[in-house]
Amino acid sequence: MNSAQEELSTPIKAGSAADPIYRDLKSKIMKGTLEGGRPLRQDEIASAHGVSKIPVREALRRLEIEGLVEFRPQRGAIVRKLSAEDVLQFIDIRLALECRALELAIPNMIERDLEHARSLLDDYAAETAIERWSDFNLQFHRLLYEPCGNRHLLGMISDLEQRIGPYMRLQVTEASGLDRPMREHHEILEACAREDSTFAVNTLRKHIQTTQKEVAAYLRRRTA
Repeated sequence: MNSAQEELSTPIKAGSAADPIYRDLKSKIMKGTLEGGRPLRQDEIASAHGVSKIPVREALRRLEIEGLVEFRPQRGAIVRKLSAEDVLQFIDIRLALECRALELAIPNMIERDLEHARSLLDDYAAETAIERWSDFNLQFHRLLYEPCGNRHLLGMISDLEQRIGPYMRLQVTEASGLDRPMREHHEILEACAREDSTFAVNTLRKHIQTTQKEVAAYLRRRTA
């Protein structure tokens, strides 16, 4: 193998070794198994995966780029802890992305889309476990935006969901409860059925803004 081939082969090999480590750590961070502020010791991770520290370092750097891990002097890598400001700013971004996605989606919705969303809301209303409310809420919003036809926009919304993570989404659900979000979900859906984009988008905007206020109050109480 010549030097050029060696240069090309090295990062590919390192990347393939880093992939399962990256996926494992990312999954645990998203689920809250690895909580914010938790040290990520490279030697322990390397030992657990049976690899050297090189692919571990690469996996951690990838997670750092995604905002899930940070490196601190004297401490090394730790799981990034979302601050109240982070969460509220993510909701600001959600407001812009999701309102645009709904605006684009409504002209493309067919009756099957509406029926699927109504059925999901029925299951949502019958659910008593708060953990499942969070899942149903996420599924409902995804159903609304899917017909928008803009995969880049949907990708950005999905990335934002991942950054917030299941644990924090559950906190948002606890802050909002069931009654108010459910009522507004039905209002948004029926406006979609009428093809009333203005009302649907305005209601979604108020829906997200109210959630943001509830989350801000919830986080203040939790800090206090």
